[in-house]
Amino acid sequence: MSKKRSLGTVCIQGGWEPKNGEPRQLPIYQSTTFKYSTSEQMGRLFDLEESGYFYTRLANPTNDAVAAKICELEGGVAAMLTSSGQAANFYAVMNLCQAGDHIVSSGAIYGGTTNLFTVTIPKMGVECTLVNPDASEEELEKAFRPNTKALFAETIANPALTVLDIEKFAAVAHRHGVPLIVDNTFATPINCRPFEWGADIVTHSTTKYMDGHAATVGGCIVDSGNFDWEAHHDKFKGLTEPDESYHGIIYTQKFGKLAYITKATSQLMRDLGSIQSPQNAFLINIGLETLHLRMPRHCSSALAVAKYLKSREDVAWVSYPGLEGDKYYELAQKYMPGGTCGVISFGLKGGRQAAAEFMDKLKLCSIETHVADSRTAVLHPASHTHRQLNEEQLKEAGVDPSMIRFSLGLEDPEDIIEDIRQALED
Repeated sequence: MSKKRSLGTVCIQGGWEPKNGEPRQLPIYQSTTFKYSTSEQMGRLFDLEESGYFYTRLANPTNDAVAAKICELEGGVAAMLTSSGQAANFYAVMNLCQAGDHIVSSGAIYGGTTNLFTVTIPKMGVECTLVNPDASEEELEKAFRPNTKALFAETIANPALTVLDIEKFAAVAHRHGVPLIVDNTFATPINCRPFEWGADIVTHSTTKYMDGHAATVGGCIVDSGNFDWEAHHDKFKGLTEPDESYHGIIYTQKFGKLAYITKATSQLMRDLGSIQSPQNAFLINIGLETLHLRMPRHCSSALAVAKYLKSREDVAWVSYPGLEGDKYYELAQKYMPGGTCGVISFGLKGGRQAAAEFMDKLKLCSIETHVADSRTAVLHPASHTHRQLNEEQLKEAGVDPSMIRFSLGLEDPEDIIEDIRQALED
């Protein structure tokens, strides 16, 4: 058996292995459709009797190569790209649910995902209960119902920077016969691989560190292949019983460990169509080639800025799980000892008004609705990304009204610190 490749090597060479005379760089298959010689060949593809390409809404070679690279980075068995991280989280959950079902989610997640789970999918008949990620296993248990189909959380919450106790969440999920779905966007597989700690499905907004340059929007779902759907046959009938839209195929019987991603592709992507464009997948692949080099720089700059902010008297509080003494420092050391992410949050003693004045005075750092790219960005979550949440929901999401979210880019950290200093003091 060949030696398992390092993550850095996978970042560069994973997914695309050209044969003699083929392009060394991953090609962009910018085509909606693919040609076949016979009607019978095309028919077998539509019946899922053969794998292949026939329409880009279902599969595309560029997309599949990038999905394969992310899959290998996470240590999964199968993956699919989506048009955005939001689409990835939506598909990951709805691949298991139908009207009348229920999910449990950490309350400390991205505001858009909170809205997806508490406003949008309930309109489709799927209810969601939010839980405190710091709750005990006994407290988490109370949120589950007989019709619960999944437990969802983020490795590092955006923007609360709560570090998930993955083993705790996995234990609770598995006791209730459901998979743990973890959004690993902030940590990336460079810093954390949730499957190694019991998670079953991982999602990503590839828009963030994977792209790394604020050039593309995209998402990805990766399946570990570890959850035994058949052991919970009656709970996951969409996977374990015939799909009449595909002539009675039973996904678990026909595709084994590939059942979950095959169903998500052939059912949800077929019907809802949130496909990533091959051009975007190509750009994400370029970003992935340097992910293992960029993440340590993001993390070291974040730690330097967090220490500087901690030293200032006009700063009320600083949250960064890589900072010794932080509430989540010990969990971060357990699950991501090599580094967490390049995002910090902090509050000024002047509160919301002081936050606005500080942000307006920044010169190098930009006010943007974005994180996790090569340029340093800042925003005020309560006024921006989490604006749709009420005070109680903000509290559940770990968003203090004074919170400033600061995403460290790849600039020299001394220049970033100087920009912060002048904005606070001028």
